[in-house]
Amino acid sequence: MDWSRAKNVLICTFLLLNAVLGYQLWHDAQEAAGPNLDFTSLDENTQRLMEEKSIQVLAPIPGDTPQLPKLSYTYVHGGEKDERVKLPEPVDSKLVFTHDALVEALQPQIRDIDNYQYDPLDVQEELTSGQADAFVLHPLVQDKWPLFNVKLALFYSNQKITGYRKIQVILQPSDEAKKMLPASKALARLIDSYLPRDAIVKDIRLGYYGQTFNSDSQVAAPVWRFILDNGQGVYYVQMNGDVISPKTEQTEGS
Repeated sequence: MDWSRAKNVLICTFLLLNAVLGYQLWHDAQEAAGPNLDFTSLDENTQRLMEEKSIQVLAPIPGDTPQLPKLSYTYVHGGEKDERVKLPEPVDSKLVFTHDALVEALQPQIRDIDNYQYDPLDVQEELTSGQADAFVLHPLVQDKWPLFNVKLALFYSNQKITGYRKIQVILQPSDEAKKMLPASKALARLIDSYLPRDAIVKDIRLGYYGQTFNSDSQVAAPVWRFILDNGQGVYYVQMNGDVISPKTEQTEGS
């Protein structure tokens, strides 16, 4: 029996199980925060369109509509990613699922990691062949809302976080805050005009996102992020109803 191959299979299976359990814990925490688990917040026309287009919504629909400001942020190094940094002492990969434990383990190397939040549904782009997989974290605006544009990648291998790479930014929220579009209305807009037949919405989350330009200074607005199942796409709906698809970086107004 090839014990080396069997060991690798067991390690991969363990990491996959960790990822699944981590997402379940995160999703349970989101549900405990008070989201709406039914479709009563959607009007009858939207519910009818869901049935006609065979659209499924597997994520709870948040009921909160906070007042949030727009955001500007500045790249410290012109938007260039820092070089990948190797940790002097790797830490257990399972710590990514427990925020306080992760902060305690990595804060000596990543001083501001306490202001980052793990995003189990995001991925690190441009991973070249042979690189380790990576967990993705986003910086938080007002200690609560993730900035989806900016990523901290924690690379892991053999059940250990072995290194990281990040983009340094300075966040500058504006003073004026406006009431966010309800998630139910944002979802209704997608169902009416954007989602394809048989689409499955598996996650709805409030955060910040903005189209990126060739400049050190960028602007992001409060958005509802909708992630579809099976890699069908990600949609961002702004507070005025505009929709952004990051794959095309196109915005279509209401």
